[in-house]
Amino acid sequence: MPASQTRSRARDRNNVLNRAEFLSLNQPLKGTQESRSQGRKQSGQAGAAGAQNSSPKERRQSQQLPEEDCMQLNPSFKGIAFNSLLAIDICMSKRLGVCANRASSWGGARSMINLLGITGHGIPWIAGTLICLVKSSTLAGQEVLMNLLLALLLDIVIVAGLQKLAKRKGPYDVSPGVLDYLTMDTYAFPAGHASRAAMLSKFFLNHLVLAIPLRILLVIWALCVGFSRVMIGRHHITDVLSGFVFGYLQFRLVELIWMSSNTCQMLISIW
Repeated sequence: MPASQTRSRARDRNNVLNRAEFLSLNQPLKGTQESRSQGRKQSGQAGAAGAQNSSPKERRQSQQLPEEDCMQLNPSFKGIAFNSLLAIDICMSKRLGVCANRASSWGGARSMINLLGITGHGIPWIAGTLICLVKSSTLAGQEVLMNLLLALLLDIVIVAGLQKLAKRKGPYDVSPGVLDYLTMDTYAFPAGHASRAAMLSKFFLNHLVLAIPLRILLVIWALCVGFSRVMIGRHHITDVLSGFVFGYLQFRLVELIWMSSNTCQMLISIW
């Protein structure tokens, strides 16, 4: 042990870097360390002060801008497809709005197209159903008419609720009529006339005994009522197609909650 210690001491004495004039080379400079630490502190303080001085709105915008840029530069396939279909729908609906105003290509036929639309309105159908219900004297007829009245009321409520949720405007700035305001049919999606026409045609085809020509005419009437709303500029094509779908779903709903003859008689007696 003493021999190894003496050898290590001799190596330390022989090491040139251990001399007094070279000791400063082995130690870091205090000035540079202090200046670096002070620079870091000052930059940190300046960054904190800038972050405190900036408003929360600016900080939020600075955080959101990169994400928005990425979304604009890299749009998703679904977004591109949806926007493309929406643009096609708007363009085709404007082209088919040939009776949107008097100056349109078919402006002279606007009154006739409006008359066709009235045949699919809810108020005339509800009034006609009530009159037939009063005149009817058979239990089977009263049962069908009461369920038809239920289907018409459900159609008005469902379509009005969906339109309030979507709040989509039509392709042209066409103000709704008085009957439209009565049934709260003031927006475009879904088309109330189309849903009502589809529901009524399916209801009559299912519960009335009709000849084949009358069945074909009933389907043609429903299609004409739906697309007449596109011709006068009140609805887009997709509004009418979705109206047909919702009309069929409303028919299925009425079939599920169909009121029996006893229930109908009880409601008629209360009324």
